[in-house]
Amino acid sequence: MRDYELVFIVHPELDETALNGVIDKVKGWIVDAGGTISKVDLWGRRRLAYPIQKQREGQYVLIDAQIAPTFSAELDRNMRFLEPVMRFMLLAVQ
Repeated sequence: MRDYELVFIVHPELDETALNGVIDKVKGWIVDAGGTISKVDLWGRRRLAYPIQKQREGQYVLIDAQIAPTFSAELDRNMRFLEPVMRFMLLAVQ
C-alpha cells in the first residue's frame, strides 16, 4: 500500500446531497479495491483560476488514502468518466 492524495473539483451547481454522493462513490472505489481512507477534507466552493466547462467556480474535495499502486491507473480511469468531476489530480505522497 502507498499513500496518495486525490484532489478533485466538482461542478458548482451540485447540491450537498449530490456532492456527498460523488464523494461516497469515490470512497467506495477505494475501499472496494482494498484501500483505506485516512482523511476526507471538503474545501468548499472556490473561484477557479480559469474557466473549466464554462464554469468560474468549483467545489474542491481532498481525499488522503492508502491504495495499491496497481489500482491508481483504474482510479484515474474511473475519475475521468465521473460526470460531475471537472478536474482531478492523483498524487503519490513521498
